[in-house]
Amino acid sequence: MHELSLCDDMLSQVVAIASQHQARSIESITINIGALSGIEPSLLDTAFSLLKTGTVAELAELIIHITPVIVSCHNCNSQSQVVASRLLCSICQSSDTTLISGDELILANVAMYVETASNL
Repeated sequence: MHELSLCDDMLSQVVAIASQHQARSIESITINIGALSGIEPSLLDTAFSLLKTGTVAELAELIIHITPVIVSCHNCNSQSQVVASRLLCSICQSSDTTLISGDELILANVAMYVETASNL
């Protein structure tokens, strides 16, 4: 289950970000997962539930967005969303394509509670 180690790394980054901003807590973490990333969102969510205990992110919600597979066609110069198992251009059906997105794991947003003089 590589989702456990991925989540551990992500949580380490989030805790470091919270420390840099002197955050009291993390409210939510938003990540973008590409459909071709090989990451199972439900396993990542389970790993997050286990690993966040005792951290500044203990009460945080993990928000997962699935990123579509998009290719760029070298034949007709178009970009199109395609099915993960078929990386053909949806316009001209050419197989001469380059993957633009769909294989990523991106930490997109960290919402945190930072105590300021106005909320004391």
